Amino acid sequence: MLRETVRYDVADAILTLTLDRPDHLNAFTVRMADELEAAFAEAAADPQVAAVVVTGSGRAFCAGMDLTRDGNVFGLDETRTPTLDDLRKRPYEPEIERGVRDTGGRVALAIYQCPKPVIAAVNGPAVGIGATMTLPMDFRLASEKARIGFVFGRLGIVPEACSTWFLPRVIGMQNALEVVYRADIFDAEQAQRYGLVRTVYPPDELLPAAYEFAHSLIDGRSAVATALTRQMLYRNSAAASPLEAHRIESLAMFYTSIGDGKEGVAAFLEKRPPEFRAGIPDDLPAFARDTEGWQR
Repeated sequence: MLRETVRYDVADAILTLTLDRPDHLNAFTVRMADELEAAFAEAAADPQVAAVVVTGSGRAFCAGMDLTRDGNVFGLDETRTPTLDDLRKRPYEPEIERGVRDTGGRVALAIYQCPKPVIAAVNGPAVGIGATMTLPMDFRLASEKARIGFVFGRLGIVPEACSTWFLPRVIGMQNALEVVYRADIFDAEQAQRYGLVRTVYPPDELLPAAYEFAHSLIDGRSAVATALTRQMLYRNSAAASPLEAHRIESLAMFYTSIGDGKEGVAAFLEKRPPEFRAGIPDDLPAFARDTEGWQR
């Protein structure tokens, strides 16, 4: 896909995805949704990418949906009368995927299914989808200039981008209800108090800090073990019982123990740094490649 709204730059094993509509405060469009969905799929399959940092071009991260387009500003087909069965049984049929499914949700699911650590570097305003798209990312670092708002209630609409699943898990149910009911825009320090943001930085220190943090997660680590750990923490924390977690962990432990685990044990015994060689996606166990299947 020719990218018009997102920049894709890989250096030193880190992919920087930059939302790139600075003249529009990186306002979200259907085109941006498509490009982000494709970018995360590409990153998932790219062995040169070990971690992803997402930021915005110019002075904003993402000012929310671009509300200036004609017709339904969210890109939805108002001639349809969709049902839950439509979403469950035929989500990829064009009239449902393009006319009914929430565009932000498609991006959130692509991030969720990515097997690599994802860090949001929130450099400025992040409102609406600009806030909710960060929730399936593993960490949110913010500039002192960041302003964040789950403002859907002020527009008469509901939270999207799978945020009603992610937000309570990130900041707790009481805080989640408060930020969506009030629909206020709050600063980075308040976001940190809510638990939404990990760390706040001066603007010129944000990206260097994000890269340094990313390297602390991936350097000297097995890419396969990291990918499996990411999948297990997200999925098993929502499992119906610890028995399901045990089943998945048993498979993950089995396959890592006969893969990079052998090198890890040898390096420990020989008192040297490990040289892990397993890569993503080729060396992921088969059961972990069907990320949607884990949810059935």
